[in-house]
Amino acid sequence: MSMFKPSILTLALTAAGLSSFATAAAQENTIKKEDVEIIEVKGFRGSLVESINTKRFSTQVVESISAEDIGKLPDSSIAESIARLPGLTAQRLDGRASRVSVRGFSENESATTFNGREQVSIGDNRGVEFDLYPSEIMSGVTVYKTPNASLDAEGIAGVIDMQTVKPLSKGERVIMFNGQLEQTGFDKLNPDGNDSGYRGTISYIDQFADDTIGVAFAYNKMSSPNQEKRWNSWGYPEFEAAGEQYSILGGAKPYVRSSTLERDSAMFVLEAAPTDRLNMTFDALYVDFSDEKILRGIEVPFAWGQGTIDASSAEIDESSGFITSAVTQGQRVVVRNDYEERNAELTQFGFNTKYDINDSWSLEFDASVSEVKRQIWSIESYSGTGRGDANGVADNIGYAFDGGNTGAQFSHELDYSDYDLIQLGGPLSWGASSALNDKYGLMGTAYENTAQDGFINAPEINDELQTLKLAASKALENEYFSKVSFGVSYRDREKSKLSEGYYMTLKDFSLANPGMLAIPEQYREGSASLDFIGMGNMVAYDTNGLVNDGYYDLLQESLTNQKHKTQSWTVQEEVIAVFAQLDINAEIGSIPVTGNIGARYVQTDQSSQGSAANTVNGLVVVTPTDVSHDYSHFLPSINLSFAIDEEQTIRFGAAKTISRARLDEMNASINATYSQTQPDDNGNFWSISGGNPKLEPKEATGFDLSYENYFDAEGYFAAAFFYKDITQWIFDGTYDVDMTGVADPSTGEIPATSTGTGSGKVNGGEGDLWGYELSLSLPFSVFHPSLEGFGLIASHTGVEQDLSDQNGNEYELPGLSDQIDSLTFYYEHSGFQARTSMRKRSDFKGDVYGLGFETTQVDIKGETIWDAQLGYDFSEGGFDSLAGLSVTFQVQNITEEPFVSLQGDNDLQIRDYQDYGRTFLLGFSYKL
Repeated sequence: MSMFKPSILTLALTAAGLSSFATAAAQENTIKKEDVEIIEVKGFRGSLVESINTKRFSTQVVESISAEDIGKLPDSSIAESIARLPGLTAQRLDGRASRVSVRGFSENESATTFNGREQVSIGDNRGVEFDLYPSEIMSGVTVYKTPNASLDAEGIAGVIDMQTVKPLSKGERVIMFNGQLEQTGFDKLNPDGNDSGYRGTISYIDQFADDTIGVAFAYNKMSSPNQEKRWNSWGYPEFEAAGEQYSILGGAKPYVRSSTLERDSAMFVLEAAPTDRLNMTFDALYVDFSDEKILRGIEVPFAWGQGTIDASSAEIDESSGFITSAVTQGQRVVVRNDYEERNAELTQFGFNTKYDINDSWSLEFDASVSEVKRQIWSIESYSGTGRGDANGVADNIGYAFDGGNTGAQFSHELDYSDYDLIQLGGPLSWGASSALNDKYGLMGTAYENTAQDGFINAPEINDELQTLKLAASKALENEYFSKVSFGVSYRDREKSKLSEGYYMTLKDFSLANPGMLAIPEQYREGSASLDFIGMGNMVAYDTNGLVNDGYYDLLQESLTNQKHKTQSWTVQEEVIAVFAQLDINAEIGSIPVTGNIGARYVQTDQSSQGSAANTVNGLVVVTPTDVSHDYSHFLPSINLSFAIDEEQTIRFGAAKTISRARLDEMNASINATYSQTQPDDNGNFWSISGGNPKLEPKEATGFDLSYENYFDAEGYFAAAFFYKDITQWIFDGTYDVDMTGVADPSTGEIPATSTGTGSGKVNGGEGDLWGYELSLSLPFSVFHPSLEGFGLIASHTGVEQDLSDQNGNEYELPGLSDQIDSLTFYYEHSGFQARTSMRKRSDFKGDVYGLGFETTQVDIKGETIWDAQLGYDFSEGGFDSLAGLSVTFQVQNITEEPFVSLQGDNDLQIRDYQDYGRTFLLGFSYKL
């Protein structure tokens, strides 16, 4: 008995090199001869057919993208390709699709794997930033929306698995060269920035020893520019006047950014099958990632500045009480020349072996080691007309909001590109550090709090993960089940963060010499334009060069600011899981039913080391902390596929799932204070804020039901409904903390009471999430043969939620857009290739980096992004002398869609407006 009978479609797929799916589906049938026309489908359409068949012949609810050849995924970015799949979307970071949401859940609620193994991440948490991974060395991505018991990674939203090529499955030698030139739509926004770049890839696949040994290698080098015009507000303080509530701009930090992302990546796969029963695969991935940013702008204080607001200039939006325009007189600003480097290095090694003991029994062993190291060096350099709040030339500055999402336009009187006027030094009294004041003897003088001339943030991340898996399976011969599988897996993860910051003070600064420093000629870069917000030109200088050449003295902020101790931590996890699964192969009446039923038992031991920090006499005092916790979960799952006929399938899936807590929320670093006289509402004298090392995962039980109709090799229609019953989430709350042995920082003595009240994240709450997905792949040739090569791919997803915290307060899930759409029109025939694609999402809450690289959640406006690609494959066009060569031209973000976030519910109160412009890419691919 089998799920499908062979047909013209099956044979056509076989000819296209996609026989593995058809063979799996028809393994017990005898193929009958039919008179067919063999059509080989290549290019984008070939990738489309393979992706459709991954979905069609899976026993779970999945989505897939695949490459016709290594280095030929449909998009230049893994995240962009994933974001076009039904139910998925991406959040942009610095203009690049990076964080992927699945069915309304953020990147922290899905797991990302590489060849089936969980991945480390360069961020503070678990969520993977996909721009780390080059699409050029991947062969495909599969998104598991329903789990099975044998999947090792956990995620309420699903599992995203990136895959490398299996060289023995190719059956031929492949040597490919890919190259692209890249150009931003903006001219250089900074005189020393880049507006052009390149990408290049070489890949090699071959088989040896009578096709028993296969190798695959790929190397990719990229230098990708990215530019941005950005409006950024400090906030919008509220105040009362004449019995009415008003809000006003507190200040703003608009700037222009020029970035260059450089990435060197290498992938290697060695596959050996010395016998029909033994297969061994070793794979390795190395990524060296560097993102350099040059940022220039002017920080403009307004309500939070020292100037005087001209009340007669104010205009008010009557409906909200928001002051949309005003002028401040006697205002001083901070001219910023910032520089940032984000460097990361990823290494991963994996080994897998499968051995068929006999026709019934099989064994599998898998092991991997992966590590990522990330360092950020982010310099803020300040300059202005004089040191401190009261010195230097002041300006009269006005702002006006026009009612759109672009932020405010400014008016001003000073020339901020004048090197005689603008000099190095802190023009506002931001240096409220006792360490700085003590170092330079400023306490009680007119220059108190004026010694900060810049700042450096320097956080580091190290993430290591080792995995082991041993599994066995036995073929069964009965009317219901075809196979039983069982096994055990082990994961050991350790992630640490080190937070540090440095105050910058001009080297020759002293109380006797408190002046500013003219910008040395050799570091001057001309000017950068801020015309987009009305501030004209500003001085541009080489901040990194000034720091490296010793123009500043550096002082550790962690000496007097305890946040660096509470943001430094180590978290460890040891996870042991056992699983058992039965593969279903049965019939209900005349309907074939396939799928699986199984369960996982997962035991977790987690621990964290950090610091309990306080400030005594202006200095930070720390006590080491070390907290452990353990818990377990039983996770059953079932997946059923009902083959109504050769074209139609109904799928059902149900499973209990978990998503582990964010690592920065479960660390053991805390701020700790002891009140010797006044207990809190819980009767505790210790007050603690920070991480909660005893956080347990979020939990949900999910159900999926889908209908799929595969009416053509390139065509299908699917409708799906999904529901998540959330039984445990993570919210802000209070919890008890054992402070046994911790001394009162002010006295050094151990208090008699050892219980404290912690404020942070706690488990609790409950709710529901539900939604639907509609997806369609439609080749126009089904209407008429003359439309061969034309087609469209479309999907629409709707998501709703009803979630409350432990106190009954409503909660909105980060990453949830209630409407998601994607659309691709394509034409591919006789070598010609054309595509235009759109992805759209509604408003959502998302995480961005805030002050000091702390993660901050903001309200992000919905966006619609259009891309287009034209190409020609000379092999398909009949040019024998150019066989193997293809060329492409791409335009990304055609409509220049901005990234917009709000300070609150008022659409006038723009937090961020980021305009990235368009990106153009011209490329080629040559296959030997």
